[in-house]
Amino acid sequence: MMNNDPLVLTTKLEENLLQVRTKFVDTEDLIVESLHRFNMDAYLLYIETIIDKKLVEDKIVKPMLELDFPTEKELFPQALVQETNSIKETVESILQGKCILLKKDSDLAQIFDASSFKARNITEPATEAVIRGSHEGFVESMTTNISLIRKRLRNSNLKIKYFTIGNDSHTKVGMIYLDHIANKKTVANIEQKLSDIDIDFILAPGHIEEFISDNYSVFPTMLSTERVDRTVANLMDGRIAIFADSSPGALIAPTTFFTFYQSPDDYNSRWYFGSFVRFLRILGFLISIALPALYIAIVSFHYEVLPTEIVFSIKSSLEYVPYPPLIEALAMQITLEILREASIRLPSRIGQTIGVVGGLVIGTAVVEANLVSNTMIIVVAITAISSFIVPITEMGSSIRLLGFPFMLVAAMFGLIGMSFLFMFMLIHLCKLESFGTPYFAPFSTLKWSEMKDTLIRVPMNFFKNRPNDTMPQKKKKTNN
Repeated sequence: MMNNDPLVLTTKLEENLLQVRTKFVDTEDLIVESLHRFNMDAYLLYIETIIDKKLVEDKIVKPMLELDFPTEKELFPQALVQETNSIKETVESILQGKCILLKKDSDLAQIFDASSFKARNITEPATEAVIRGSHEGFVESMTTNISLIRKRLRNSNLKIKYFTIGNDSHTKVGMIYLDHIANKKTVANIEQKLSDIDIDFILAPGHIEEFISDNYSVFPTMLSTERVDRTVANLMDGRIAIFADSSPGALIAPTTFFTFYQSPDDYNSRWYFGSFVRFLRILGFLISIALPALYIAIVSFHYEVLPTEIVFSIKSSLEYVPYPPLIEALAMQITLEILREASIRLPSRIGQTIGVVGGLVIGTAVVEANLVSNTMIIVVAITAISSFIVPITEMGSSIRLLGFPFMLVAAMFGLIGMSFLFMFMLIHLCKLESFGTPYFAPFSTLKWSEMKDTLIRVPMNFFKNRPNDTMPQKKKKTNN
């Protein structure tokens, strides 16, 4: 009985060709080659801009034209990948850089892998550079990224699940985790959220983050990284990594607040130096959100907490500034953000010039014009340096954003307002969760045994159990 379903191929060659070509109307890089050999009529279809032309010639066309025996095994000993009778799967295969062979009197399309998507070389991520350790970073090819992970984790428990997201883009997304370590409920939760995404276009993992994240906190609840060693270390901690094809970043979930303050250098250095640098990063977090607000509160309400000599010094610098400290601080912080954004968008050589001009010329000019006090210049400079000490860019952006509400409450209520806002921020951190994991753990859960890698890093031989393990399990901490 003849199959009349338009979604599947039939035994009529010309009809099958018409069905496929209808999906690619006005697509001029779609190539249709007519192959006639041994009384066999066939058509080879592919998109020439995303396939390896030499591979097609050597593995498919030449065997068909040169062999004296038309047996299937002799024609395609290695190139044949799979067969399908679905028009939808046939079209998707062509878009993935594969070749399709349609034959006469056959309702099956043969699919050959000949994709040739260009990819850049493996280099170290510019935003996550380290002094010691691996200098490999992810690239835009998901296959290459997964191979970099498998090179470090030769483990049969490493599971990979693929999803296709985007009604128009059909972006391939991968979820990677260690089956014997990762929480099963978290894996099922993320898998379900990925399956439920309904959007036309996915460009990067950042798009996915907004769909699967459970909250809208100013603090990031998923870690975005381009480092291979950081991803592997988080997989060993029982977390899950999400990749999107054509994007070099990986999303890590679930995360905690202290995950964003860990760097591979902490584990590649001696434990006491790693602990010292980790403590400096946490201190930088407090300085970034509180120092400008503290300056505003003291100058506006609580100048008596300062020694008399410093009070006179600050008063003399503020004597000719025509507006209150809040306006002064806001103007400098916004100017700093503009300079930062400009330095990112400009070419690297010009970007360095912008930093010099902004830091020296503009800074000196506004002080001499009595628009900003010398003390405020120092405060803003220390705040900016402290915000750049965070290893992860997303957390640094959140910290700079938090500084503005702290300045506003300091200008209105002084140190009392800052204390209340600190309290609300701490309550928010303790309440916040990342896919069921307490975000401010282990401090919010008060599990002292898990504090070995938070404010400081203890020596490696103290890492015996994974978090929430009840039975002793040997664990070797890796670069995080």
